[in-house]
Amino acid sequence: MKGKRGLVMGVANKNSIAWAIAQQLHAQGAELAFTFQGEALERRVRPLAESVGSEIIVPCDVTDDASMDACFAAVKEKWGKIDFLVHSIAFAGKEQLEGSFVDNTTRDGFLSAMNISAYSFVDAARRASQIMSEGGSMITMTYLGSERVIPNYNVMGVAKAALEASTRYIAADLGPRGIRVNAISAGPIKTLAAAGIGSGRHMFRFNKATAAMQDNTDLEGVAGAALYLLSSLGTSCTGETHHVDGGFHAIGMPQEKALKESLGIE
Repeated sequence: MKGKRGLVMGVANKNSIAWAIAQQLHAQGAELAFTFQGEALERRVRPLAESVGSEIIVPCDVTDDASMDACFAAVKEKWGKIDFLVHSIAFAGKEQLEGSFVDNTTRDGFLSAMNISAYSFVDAARRASQIMSEGGSMITMTYLGSERVIPNYNVMGVAKAALEASTRYIAADLGPRGIRVNAISAGPIKTLAAAGIGSGRHMFRFNKATAAMQDNTDLEGVAGAALYLLSSLGTSCTGETHHVDGGFHAIGMPQEKALKESLGIE
């Protein structure tokens, strides 16, 4: 990644998937720009960004066109062009992430989740592609709840499904310009976002017991996959949803012993 420059959107704190990816890219020589939303997140993001030598740390509200305009204009003014984009942004109200999907999902909650979690990638990809003059690569973050029903994931699962479909359409549009676009479907990781999902403890316990590797997902593995997709190592790979979940997605039925362990049954 030496000589490559890119924008990282979605770092919340030192435990964020986006931060793990940023650290790996920095270790391989990339120059990084970061976004944040609001003063509270700036206090967390700025010290992290400065620790990897970032000179571009800009506010960005993905629901506001003027804010997005200013963000990408600042990056263009400083660098002229970028080589990659990391999109790790999603949101749904906590009240939408518990109980019944059909009963608890409101119109406003649905639209908000789709806007922030799916459309924001479309919008960011369009803007980023305009300053990728020599090709490039983009990734976004998704989860298996887009493909299968996960208790309490609810509207976020629908938004992630839209995100994955958007990834394929963006990849088709930008491919002729030498820009690759992929999604990483990471297993459950103890992040700020995961804390907002009801039955989170059960999710981690069940995944660890039933995944092919019988362990939860490691941030290092997700960061490594991101490096592959964002660098020349991933040449010719585009439009993919790449699972990094210890093989959990491949299991149709868990072993009886593993299932009992996850449920605490002797």
